[in-house]
Amino acid sequence: MRISNLLLGTAAIAAGLGAAASADEITVATINVGHMVTAQRLTAEFEAAHPDIKVNWVTLDEGTLRQRITADIATDGGQFDVMTIGMYEAPIWAERGWLLPLDFDDAYDVDDIYEPIRAGLSYDGQLYAAPFYGESSMVMYNRELVEAAGYDGIDDHASWQEIREIAAAITDREAGFYGICLRGKPGWGENMALIGTMANSFGGSYFNDDWTPAFETQPWRDAVQIYVDMMNESGPPGAESNSFGESLALMNEGRCGIWIDATIGASLMTDPTESRVAGKVGFAQAPNGGTENGSNWLWAWALAVPAGTDSAEDATTFIEWLTSKDYIRLVGETEGWAQVPTGSRESTYDIPEFMEATSFADAELEAILTARPEIGPNKPYVGVQFAAIPEFQAIGNAVGQQMTAALSGELTVDEALANSQEIADREMRRAGYY
Repeated sequence: MRISNLLLGTAAIAAGLGAAASADEITVATINVGHMVTAQRLTAEFEAAHPDIKVNWVTLDEGTLRQRITADIATDGGQFDVMTIGMYEAPIWAERGWLLPLDFDDAYDVDDIYEPIRAGLSYDGQLYAAPFYGESSMVMYNRELVEAAGYDGIDDHASWQEIREIAAAITDREAGFYGICLRGKPGWGENMALIGTMANSFGGSYFNDDWTPAFETQPWRDAVQIYVDMMNESGPPGAESNSFGESLALMNEGRCGIWIDATIGASLMTDPTESRVAGKVGFAQAPNGGTENGSNWLWAWALAVPAGTDSAEDATTFIEWLTSKDYIRLVGETEGWAQVPTGSRESTYDIPEFMEATSFADAELEAILTARPEIGPNKPYVGVQFAAIPEFQAIGNAVGQQMTAALSGELTVDEALANSQEIADREMRRAGYY
């Protein structure tokens, strides 16, 4: 009897090991932000419900992520089964046949995704990437530092000059307090995400109607000059290397007064387990340069399935789970409602617990819904902080290097813009735009 039981138990263990060994593995490439860290922790819930799928995560900083996934998908490398991409890549890569279309069951409710984000992640009416969270940009500020400098707060759509003056009043370099923290690290999704929206608010664009580059124009001069002056007056040391994460850290430590960046930062600044300034954060709509154009961008970090994967079905199943209404509720109920990924679904903002737990939700949603990425006068492309053409990534990266050189003082603003114009003109001619 004992031997029989032992044999049965051994057989059961062997069967279990065999099942585990036969589980299909998918590899997910993603960005190292707080919401994705939460997703990795909660993946055990997915694996428990789908024991035949094992999820491996590869977490990278923003710049490295873009380099790795772009190289992999362009060469059909097959390293990843799920890629974290955005509204720039999705339609371009879908048109090239690099992504698989996403089709979910009715319960997923694709129509619940905010239409501007859904449109930006689609090609020819078909969704190719599902948003994990959506974002715009806005002003996030330390109320104590702003009030101590003699200001009641920061108004919606304040002018860039007003932002500059408040930042200067906050700054005390000897004491280690800086008035403003902005992206300085070069890259199309780094400093150019901010500087491009600044130029947009002054009435500028990346390209004219005939696709000639527009860097040597007054709106770009105005935007880049105030950016450089403001950062030199009131920014932290080493800003040329700073991106989202470095600025967030300075804000959370209470060492920076004003941060203009992705709205997703609001949930990270108001988390008392991560931030010393939780409860002291104010929000305002992004500054304006004097035109009707905004300086708030529109973006979504989304999940897509590369065409070269051998695990398309499993990858799609995982994406459906991670971007669903049920996942949002799972985060809210297990991690806290202020920690849910925001900005992608209308239903999130109908959850009373979420609205009660967040001080930023209304400002965040307004920023997302008022962004204007569509084609407009003297703007032949879709996008605010980027131009949705394949050539933009190379142009944005190269121009970002020029902007960083201007910030560090290696180049004047006019020199940086002249170089940018030459770089972009060469790329656009090579691509046959004119």
